[in-house]
Amino acid sequence: MQITKFLRRRAHEVRIGDTLIGGNHPIAVQSMTNTPTADVELSVAQTRRIADAGAPIVRLTAQGRREGEALAPIVERLRSDGYNTAIVADIHFTPEIAMIAAEAVDKVRINPGNFRTSNGELERLVAICRRRGVALRIGVNHGSLAKRIFDQWGDTPEGMVASAMEFLRMCRELQFEDVVVSMKSSNTRVMVHAYRLLVEAMEREEMTFPLHIGVTEAGDGIEGRVKSAVGIGSLLADGIGDTLRVSLTEDPECEVPVGNALVAHFAKRDGEFEVKHPERYSPTKYQPRTTHKPIIHSEITDLYDIMDATSANPTAEWRAAILNRDDSRPVVIRRRYDESDKELVALHAAADMGLLLIDGLADGVWVDAPALSEAEQSDLELMILQAARVRFSRTEYIACPSCGRTLYDIQQTLATIKARTSHLKDLKIGVMGCIVNGPGEMADADYGYVGSSPEHITLYRGREIVERNIHQSEALDHLIEIIKADGRWIEP
Repeated sequence: MQITKFLRRRAHEVRIGDTLIGGNHPIAVQSMTNTPTADVELSVAQTRRIADAGAPIVRLTAQGRREGEALAPIVERLRSDGYNTAIVADIHFTPEIAMIAAEAVDKVRINPGNFRTSNGELERLVAICRRRGVALRIGVNHGSLAKRIFDQWGDTPEGMVASAMEFLRMCRELQFEDVVVSMKSSNTRVMVHAYRLLVEAMEREEMTFPLHIGVTEAGDGIEGRVKSAVGIGSLLADGIGDTLRVSLTEDPECEVPVGNALVAHFAKRDGEFEVKHPERYSPTKYQPRTTHKPIIHSEITDLYDIMDATSANPTAEWRAAILNRDDSRPVVIRRRYDESDKELVALHAAADMGLLLIDGLADGVWVDAPALSEAEQSDLELMILQAARVRFSRTEYIACPSCGRTLYDIQQTLATIKARTSHLKDLKIGVMGCIVNGPGEMADADYGYVGSSPEHITLYRGREIVERNIHQSEALDHLIEIIKADGRWIEP
């Protein structure tokens, strides 16, 4: 990994429909529908909206035969309407549906954690993809590793890499190179370290597969945007990423401008900064430089040095300056952001500063932004610290963006849960639409609210099921009672 300057990682070219990724092609932003895929009309209409928002790639879930068979008429309708949007099928558990989907779409995403290979399923899928010119995504999820991988590695970045490399080697043996890889997690530190480890592993075996990046289950609003920017920005600053998705619990077309703003922010990163002590840097382990509690600008004392970045590549500038220090004084990184749009300020600051926190190099952040009030500035700084997993100051919601598998209105439900629990401190609540990724992806959560059947919820304490199949009308009250019983509730 190049740490002195911005240098985009070399990936070979892969075609996804009319969209080319890797090589020298720009980073492509994608999103995913949340309509029932079997409803062709609704799915076509939402795909159009996502495409019109600026996404060249759209993913649809195909969890069953009805959904898989609906993909062909969806693609046909889009093409007849003049949309050349690349269509991706998202597959879990059922290789047979992947093969149906591969006959209609431009890319098929499979999860190595739950995709059977014992009876030649991958070979048959690859044969269809090769015949039709369809790409394949090996999509590893932090929370859904295969049991044999989990038993050996746990739900660690190393386990995620082992899962991905197993499938990449199989694809290479089949001489199939039209493959994209992703390593999704809601934990930004896990996600960043997993991608970096994967890049190292692929380089050792001379693999150049393109990478799809994103923070999964980021939530909504400004918090979801900041969390996404911290994780995605850290990788983009490293030159990692050929496609990306910002996973927000909002209408999917809302994800696209956020993704495009992040791509634009890293389109050009001029400046080279000598690192005299690269041995001090560990890109795949969290090693805090000091033992000081990470702070925001209003908490600065004489103990801290303030380090400004003024170049077009602030992340590399800060990293080099901190690594070159010969003292152990804690450092607060500061940068001025003159944008008038508050969301852009948040995105840019989180994307620039997140890496320094995830890597344990910085001890605090100072977002100097005239567009923000003092309170807004402090709030954003705390969000950045929390998104980087170094300081928790508010309830965190690990909330899925929803898809065609979602079993309830997750946007409204998340809003309702936030209204009753956002006053709690240092608590993580998972709000997940279904059980496909739900229990695993919210592994970091203290409590989980997971769709188990239409309008029914299963409640978790960590990974442990506490109550099953509660009607949604009663589920939040039950969740609050569990939190109270654990002594973690405070009255608002």
